[in-house]
Amino acid sequence: MPLPVPPTELVPSERAVVLLSCVLSALGSGLLMATHALWPDLRSQARRLLLFLSLADLLSAASYFYGVLQDFKDSSWDCVLQGALSTFANTSSFFWTVAIALYLYLSIVRTAHGSETGRLLWAFHVISWGVPLAITVAAVALKKIGYDASDVSVGWCWINLEAEDRVLWMLLTGKLWELLAYVTLPVLYLLIRKHIHRAHEELSEYRPILSEAHQLQRRTSVANKKLVLIPLIFICLRVWSTVRFVLTLCGSPAVRMPVLVVLHGIGNTFQGGANCIMFVFCTRVVRTRLLSLCCCCCSPQPPEAPAPSKRGESQRPRRTPNELPST
Repeated sequence: MPLPVPPTELVPSERAVVLLSCVLSALGSGLLMATHALWPDLRSQARRLLLFLSLADLLSAASYFYGVLQDFKDSSWDCVLQGALSTFANTSSFFWTVAIALYLYLSIVRTAHGSETGRLLWAFHVISWGVPLAITVAAVALKKIGYDASDVSVGWCWINLEAEDRVLWMLLTGKLWELLAYVTLPVLYLLIRKHIHRAHEELSEYRPILSEAHQLQRRTSVANKKLVLIPLIFICLRVWSTVRFVLTLCGSPAVRMPVLVVLHGIGNTFQGGANCIMFVFCTRVVRTRLLSLCCCCCSPQPPEAPAPSKRGESQRPRRTPNELPST
């Protein structure tokens, strides 16, 4: 794979778009974590997994923001630090995204019990934090992370393109897990959707009442739409980085196309914002509570009525036992 000369330069408009994507993703991840903290009754096991995904996305957006803002020119110490943080957070985000899909599959299709899902949660923590951490520490220790001339990134640092085994480390620090997620996510969610559709048909057969069947169909149709959107959004966001990775391996000059660079920057940084749109703004119960909270904060509080003085109380006419207080 030839080294890129000269490096891909980000124009101010491209940098502004990617920085805005980082900010929106960080805000979306923060909002997801805030809803988890505000309403304990919504803390289902799946939303707990979503909390850890939001933590990884928040760290990823922050590290990418610094990298795009700096637009590194060499393998400085902050380039290596930023590359290590983004590598860990990005890889962890892949693992947590697949973990959520696997949890939903085991809970819905395999009907896993509480004790089993509890052990599964610990396994998710060990894998989703431990494997990315081990890979990142090894990459830093072997001096594989550094300046990449933005041909496989958008201003931030990743795998040093001067490393002889750079393709292997690009796969280990992200691309391998990204490619596996492209396959795993659609398969799991299609199996879940197929199971929901089959359960709906069986339930409709034993419940001939049309109103109940119609209500069930409406609920399952909403769930099916969300299940389809999850892998679809993930692939639409991440595919551009894979396209540039392949173009870099082929030595194609198309890797520097401005459209591809911007789509790559948005796709890698907007995961937290996309999850926020799906699980906050497109989830009715969370959206309703959030709107209610905003209305309560924005509406002015009525002034408190002054306490009546004793003299005023003595002048107030007494009610007879048959009179009722006015409402």
